[in-house]
Amino acid sequence: MRITIKIGVITAICWIFIKMVFYYTGLFPDTIVPSVMLNILGMLISIAVGLYLHKLRSTEESNTLLDIKNAMTAGIPYAVLVSVFIYFYYSQINPEYYLHQIAENEIAIEKMVNDPVELAKFKSEQPDAEVMTKEEIETKLKKSNRQGAAPGFTATLAMLALTVLATLYSLLVTIVYRRLIFAGRN
Repeated sequence: MRITIKIGVITAICWIFIKMVFYYTGLFPDTIVPSVMLNILGMLISIAVGLYLHKLRSTEESNTLLDIKNAMTAGIPYAVLVSVFIYFYYSQINPEYYLHQIAENEIAIEKMVNDPVELAKFKSEQPDAEVMTKEEIETKLKKSNRQGAAPGFTATLAMLALTVLATLYSLLVTIVYRRLIFAGRN
């Protein structure tokens, strides 16, 4: 197995381990911000370390495009493993998180719909809501809330976001490595 793929898999497993430690210790029960930030850092570490080790071991000349490709081979396995874990985490391990989020959002929806000022503001911002009744708006928003708070939707969104992040990080890390670290070497 290529070193870049190994590094991507290892960093994904590290992030999964940290996420499970957060879950079992009860750290950050109502927020996902720390685990998301660690996920972003994990992607950067995966790409930076994977490309660095690949360039150290490589005996042949490379160009910028090959370096970007090699960096992506560390980022994509990370993205796939983390996205699959996110699906199973929110569907099997911690489904209560979404139930809690749905309940909080439904309370906020009910408050907004029952406040005439907020309802008027919402109708002015949403052209299709102008002709809808208060009950129709509430039903539509609650349905949208339940669809958006689904493990499959979250995993798909995570995969998309991590793939875009892997592409950006691959470009940036390649540029930094070629300009600063491996400047004398091709």
